[in-house]
Amino acid sequence: MSEPSIEATTVAPQVLLVNHFKALKLPTFAREYEKVGADCAREGVDYPRYLLRLCELERIDRERRTMERRIRLARFPVTKSLDTFDFVAMPTLNKSLVLELARCEWIDKRENVIALGPSGVGKTHTALALGLAACQKGHSVGFTTAAALVHELMEARDEKRLRALQKQLTNVKLLIVDELGYVPFTAVGAELLFEVFSRRYEHGATLVTSNLPFDEWTSVLGSERLTGALLDRLTHHVHILEMNGESYRLATSKKRQQRNTKLNTATEKGEAKP
Repeated sequence: MSEPSIEATTVAPQVLLVNHFKALKLPTFAREYEKVGADCAREGVDYPRYLLRLCELERIDRERRTMERRIRLARFPVTKSLDTFDFVAMPTLNKSLVLELARCEWIDKRENVIALGPSGVGKTHTALALGLAACQKGHSVGFTTAAALVHELMEARDEKRLRALQKQLTNVKLLIVDELGYVPFTAVGAELLFEVFSRRYEHGATLVTSNLPFDEWTSVLGSERLTGALLDRLTHHVHILEMNGESYRLATSKKRQQRNTKLNTATEKGEAKP
């Protein structure tokens, strides 16, 4: 039986390259090497610069995928940034402080942020924006509401996996606890929540939003002793964002209603443009 010819057994270099790229986990190399090679050949770029271009593309794409993964793991209900926040509508908010916090140096220092104000003034938007900035800076982030967190802790305790959950909550670089103050907790729930904050004290950064001033937190936690101990830890290294004023959502709704009313009036008079 005759030996197969070399031509018949030779695998195309493109196939081998793609296999190697997959094995080395270089998907951008696999996707871009031909196009970048053609561009470099046309421009007279040498081999080192050709490889440099591919490496830069791979690194940029890898960092993008990693950031997207951090955002998914953060479990944000929606993704929001400071670009869409209306600082003019909330004059009591210290804009320069918020922009400084967006640099995320406070997270490296394991400090805390507490945003205080009534419902609808943009506390959650600010928290989400700072959380997004943290993800973009390479920090792991966890987002939850206070009520959901206590429920999860209670459930984990009943299912004998509380220690694992506590470890997860302790190790995340930034933990965002939204809407503290809307739902009162049982004694057990309040103690479990306190344990989370206590474990994170000087170990990781924490951001809390609340519709209640500090002197009313006892109504939620149920114990002056526990509230005092909690505030002692949260406010030791803290940046406070005061957001007092008319509900931003309510103001937006009023403006929308006014626009609709004007449009309907113009339509009835036959003045609206088709």
